[in-house]
Amino acid sequence: MKITYTEEKKFTQDAIQRLFLSVGWVSGQYPSRLYKALMHSSTVITAWDGDRLIGLARLLDDSELVAYMHYVLVDPAYHGQGVASAMMEMVKEKYKDYLYIEIMPEESKNAAFYERFGFQIMSDGVAMQLCNFGNQR
Repeated sequence: MKITYTEEKKFTQDAIQRLFLSVGWVSGQYPSRLYKALMHSSTVITAWDGDRLIGLARLLDDSELVAYMHYVLVDPAYHGQGVASAMMEMVKEKYKDYLYIEIMPEESKNAAFYERFGFQIMSDGVAMQLCNFGNQR
């Protein structure tokens, strides 16, 4: 197995949906909205096993100072094979001249993963979110 990585947005709506549903994320239930969001993101790094999309990292940035990493996800069949780590290194390299790369892990158990790459929990920070999910039709 040779995993390849790219910033080229060559994924399809079906491939995106399959990947997001493989990790149980509700956004996979909205494939057209998810695809549009990814296409309009500053950076999308994808991991491929042949023509199968197996991983993705998404970032939004202001072009100079701050890049916000929204998420890094990997198909569970590929966990433990270094896919997320490779994408994290690509993110760090691409944004090495920015003042900050920020991530807000949705689950505290994921913080340890990001700490391995130098991220630190903000001593006085707190994650906040306004959820409109229940308002969707």
